[in-house]
Amino acid sequence: MITDCTGLILSGGESQRMGQDKASLLFSGRTLLEQVASVLQPLFKDIIVSTRMPRPDSDLPQVSDHPAHKGPLAGLIAGLEHANTSWVFVVACDMPFIIPQLVEYLSGLRDGFDAVVPVVSGHPQPMAAFYSRHSLDVFHGLMNDGASNSMRELLDRLSVNYVDEEKLKTYDPILQSFFDLDTPQDIALARDMKKV
Repeated sequence: MITDCTGLILSGGESQRMGQDKASLLFSGRTLLEQVASVLQPLFKDIIVSTRMPRPDSDLPQVSDHPAHKGPLAGLIAGLEHANTSWVFVVACDMPFIIPQLVEYLSGLRDGFDAVVPVVSGHPQPMAAFYSRHSLDVFHGLMNDGASNSMRELLDRLSVNYVDEEKLKTYDPILQSFFDLDTPQDIALARDMKKV
């Protein structure tokens, strides 16, 4: 168990491409939110769900985004503010294939950094990453100065340990941890992946 870290599940997206709330979609007999939570619970003592509105379908502790802020950055800030640990591991509710051993590996790469972020096909994966609570001032500064709500802008302001995919493949050979479900077609593909 990673004792100095809280697991944070982002479930506040508008799910526009899916056409319905992703977190409550059924996947392998449970909701996507329940599926992701089941992966995180053995890793972290505390799990928080970040959401735009309270979710009556979940018994996990919840935190709501500040109404003036939007997007995943708002959910990440809300989770960091609420956490009682020095670190947060954030994952989106639509990433059901996250591999626990990969999370444990990334956890060991935090020393001296504000964040640990995987990189797949040259693209950072900020929705499956570790963030330090000590960098909250940077998060607040980004939101308050009106510069941007983007995760890319945030990462530019943090000291980030970027982890390349060759290292990630040691723990996740096909990088399934980073497969996110944005559309009904993605759900169908994911269900086929689950059968393999």
